[in-house]
Amino acid sequence: MVLNLIGVSSWSLLCLTDEIEDYKGFVTFSLTNGPEYHVSQISDAVVIARYLQATLVLPDIRGDRPGDERKFEDIYDVGKFINGLDGVVKVVRELPDSVSIRDFEVVRVPNRVSEAYIAEKIEPVFRSKGNIRVASYFPSVNMRKTPQKDGSDTLACLAMFDTLELKPEVNEVVDDMVARLKTLSHNSGGRFIAVDLRVDMLEKKGCNGGASATKSCYNAHEIALFLRKVGFGSGTVIYLTQSRWDESLDVLKDIFPKTYTKESVMPAEKKSRFLESEDSEFEKVIDYYLCSRSDVFVPAISGLFYANVAGKRIATGKTQILVPAEIPGTSSPITSHFSPYISKRNHMAHTCFC
Repeated sequence: MVLNLIGVSSWSLLCLTDEIEDYKGFVTFSLTNGPEYHVSQISDAVVIARYLQATLVLPDIRGDRPGDERKFEDIYDVGKFINGLDGVVKVVRELPDSVSIRDFEVVRVPNRVSEAYIAEKIEPVFRSKGNIRVASYFPSVNMRKTPQKDGSDTLACLAMFDTLELKPEVNEVVDDMVARLKTLSHNSGGRFIAVDLRVDMLEKKGCNGGASATKSCYNAHEIALFLRKVGFGSGTVIYLTQSRWDESLDVLKDIFPKTYTKESVMPAEKKSRFLESEDSEFEKVIDYYLCSRSDVFVPAISGLFYANVAGKRIATGKTQILVPAEIPGTSSPITSHFSPYISKRNHMAHTCFC
């Protein structure tokens, strides 16, 4: 069963008519923790800058390790970002020499910040200090639609789904890997599954649900059984977000021999740059965009990666998302395992497209 979505952006129908002429200060921020966080961090910063009538400074990108910093343009398309916000928020590449970053007040904001929160908690600081540095935090992984629309929802949609694209060089790597996976799956119509399964994350989460807990992650064996029971054959091509092969994945390959990681489908000439280390920001970005483009997406790990990949897939009409489950019998209808983000249309991305 294929669920179709016509991706007409609501912000193309709702005009942001009040163009700001008098910008009153600067808002800075950094992109951290990986691409699944980047889209949310950008959304928060854009909503805040627009509300405050402030100039947004192009963010840098910070990795997990101290000193691991990159420029925005190392990964993303700067022109797309600035042009996507043209007439909505003024964006500059860097602060003018007359402004010191030391004078900025750091303001922590909850993800999906509301206009009411900005007015009460952020605007007074901005009016007092003149410039602020925004740091988003995530009290919960919440990408579900809210019952009551906030005035900033349309702007958040624009920021999340129409500003962030990979720079051509990085996008080419994703294109090459997608093409390789489709070639490997020529016997099944060029379709492949992407599974977000990272051994290190499974170990951190413990990957076990207690008697009253909802199971939030699945190991390779559980994913293999799930895919087989919902009807996928042994010839199915599977891409795993695990960067390099781990022996714990052997059980999955036993059932689905055409299971691959980045090291086996990335072009050889690209590996020296894009497979640097387990913590490489490039690896995370490649996984995020490849999972957004696969024919089917299966999140073995529940979290923000799943939620924001789902949002990006909804935005592009790729609604084949299956949520794993422990199936007691020998089979189960695949329709019973569609993500509620799709079957119940409860992802906030559905408010962005009509």
